[in-house]
Amino acid sequence: MGSTFAELVDRAGALAADGRRAVLGIAGPPGAGKTTLAESLVAALPGDRVAHVPMDGFHLADAELDRLGLRDRKGAPETFDAWGYAALLRRFLADEDEMVYAPGFERVLEQPIAGAIGVPRPVRLLVTEGNYLLLPDERWAGLHGVFGEVWYTDLDPAERLRRLIARHVRFGKEPAAARAWATGTDERNATLIATTRERADLVVPSSVLRSLGSDPG
Repeated sequence: MGSTFAELVDRAGALAADGRRAVLGIAGPPGAGKTTLAESLVAALPGDRVAHVPMDGFHLADAELDRLGLRDRKGAPETFDAWGYAALLRRFLADEDEMVYAPGFERVLEQPIAGAIGVPRPVRLLVTEGNYLLLPDERWAGLHGVFGEVWYTDLDPAERLRRLIARHVRFGKEPAAARAWATGTDERNATLIATTRERADLVVPSSVLRSLGSDPG
């Protein structure tokens, strides 16, 4: 099930139908529509029962990337606090706190912002999206067992590249620099992410992703 958006909404809602908390992960390469899909699902489900926490808030800050010598690889798997991300999702699932605060990511500044997203106690379903949710090893291994399901956004490559370049331009890159980053660093990451596609519980087809419009983030 998952050939239409309505079917995806039903499937997402069913993850927390018994009243227990659940996490839905949405994985896929840069520009593949993860954010738009996540936001569309949240908008279609009961507002007090669902929340959206992107993985992007767990980018390492530029100061730490400089210390590690990873600034030119920003967005690669090793440039995220995957351990902290897993810990936050497990804290949500534990259902012990009145409020769980998660970091956000400011696209203009290209920096994480602490405490930007509040997830109150009534929320039963957390929708989270990011590139590397299905990586099996190293710092990402801590995500095993956290997700009720993980879906993979399979937008066709030409449209994904178009959206990705447009996003980089929208947030301040010159067109030539945007294309260079999208076809360089982003594409290397996308190649790695594509190897995780078969690990997903559901592959969301390009037709559904196109119907939702362009990914804003």
